[in-house]
Amino acid sequence: MSQVIASPTVRRIAREKGIDLDARARELGRETLAREDLETGHGPARADTGHGTCWDVDHARYGPVSEEPMARFAQVAARNLAAAQVLIPAVTHHERADISALEQFRKSLKPEAEARGVKLTALAFHVRALARCMRDFPRFNASLSPDGDRLILKDYVHIGIAVDTPHGLMVPVIRDADRKGIWQIAREIADLSGRARERKVRAEEMGGASTSITNLGAIGGTAFTPIVNPPEVAILGITRSETVTVWDDGTPRPVPMVPLDLSYDHRVINGADAARFMARLCELVADPRRMLI
Repeated sequence: MSQVIASPTVRRIAREKGIDLDARARELGRETLAREDLETGHGPARADTGHGTCWDVDHARYGPVSEEPMARFAQVAARNLAAAQVLIPAVTHHERADISALEQFRKSLKPEAEARGVKLTALAFHVRALARCMRDFPRFNASLSPDGDRLILKDYVHIGIAVDTPHGLMVPVIRDADRKGIWQIAREIADLSGRARERKVRAEEMGGASTSITNLGAIGGTAFTPIVNPPEVAILGITRSETVTVWDDGTPRPVPMVPLDLSYDHRVINGADAARFMARLCELVADPRRMLI
């Protein structure tokens, strides 16, 4: 059976047009196909508003414009994201985790990090905590079969790290993250991120992730809704940490917290599953000793 992810409508149209979905997926370099990918131009999706109009507008009629070509990599990513939004009934669970102990522990390791020549960021701890949660909640470490009849459970934990590069978003993967320590994870994050920005990531270092992390913490934001990247069933978003007032028996206490946003495929994961998953994740982040055991 074809391993391409496509809706029943897309498969019907492909049969009617005599299009080989596997061949088309290889041609486009991805696993998910949408209806527009069956057109001869393979261009970006055109949205019909239902009134005979679309996005094909002569913008120059309204004022001066200029054009900037989209890189081939960005075009492929755009089609993948559009297909994911169409095919996946996604929900996002928003949460905050106390990072008081994590930041204190991370700062205590600064001399050792310098001695090792490693930049120890909070992201390394998030990768480690997420990997632990993937083992604790196997349904999150799964993929839905293309026909939607089977759940494929994985006995490995690979974490994708979304990297913002000049040529588009890239997601290199940390393999077997659940079996690696903080120092090794930190080294791999720095190495993969650096090579992604230089377009030096190898093909075998991309794809096959159990889930992914997209981190906007260095830029800002309080919350967002990451798009699930099929065939994964969840993705974790991180934004900038903030100080939140917590009340202990009527006494206000400032607590540094990090906003976490988990988008998930509702066909596989329900809201209660997501809430329990995030509660466990926040528990690990709040006490880094737990994630290191």
